Amino acid sequence: MKPAVAVVEPKTPGNVGTIARAMKNFGMDDLKIVDPPELDRDSEAYGFAGQAREDVLPNYDEVTFDELVANYHTVGLTATTNEDARKHVRFPFETPAELADSLAEAEADVVLIFGRESNGLTNEELARVDQVCSIPASADYPALNLGQAATVTLYELRDLTVDETQHPDVERERADEAAIEGFYDGFADLLAAIDHPEEKRDKTMRLVRRLVGRAHPTGREIATLRGVLRRATERAEAADPPRTQ
Repeated sequence: MKPAVAVVEPKTPGNVGTIARAMKNFGMDDLKIVDPPELDRDSEAYGFAGQAREDVLPNYDEVTFDELVANYHTVGLTATTNEDARKHVRFPFETPAELADSLAEAEADVVLIFGRESNGLTNEELARVDQVCSIPASADYPALNLGQAATVTLYELRDLTVDETQHPDVERERADEAAIEGFYDGFADLLAAIDHPEEKRDKTMRLVRRLVGRAHPTGREIATLRGVLRRATERAEAADPPRTQ
């Protein structure tokens, strides 16, 4: 499910270009604008859009707010929220990460609606949307630039829109257990080669296992470390052969 992205009455072409670029970054291509500014090829919009100038930006649809409400499951983005249900226009709200989880189950066509640079979406507009989303930010200055807000939100929704086969999965790249065990064997050999106190070796190995276990090293990282251990062990043995008991 790829949400459409709508911007209401943007005044700065550069923000529209930034949003188009973020959409392409995170696998979205359906841009809609309510009352768009001039977006000619020489405008900041095309300068800021990057590769999205070739498809996302020039293919935008000019729409009305009424059309968005009538045809989509709507999500209104706002920096200003209410803390409880006594004022329900901006409450309850979700963070972009929480929104990603809820939209994963949605079967309807979804549109994310971003408001104006100056004052965002009005209370009247937010009262008509189906969900409200807000980016957690400092209470001293919660309002993000329009382009920034869109980029953060679309990034959090990337699991819904980007083919995971195009990007490596860190967990799947973790070195296989045989290689990691080989690293531990190599570390134990090094401890012996430097004559590390025998009564401390078990504890040292436990610490190393816990450290590596938290790190989830890749195959290349483990291979490199094993090479370093091997050379260190060889040099230690050549410089000071283990003492016989």
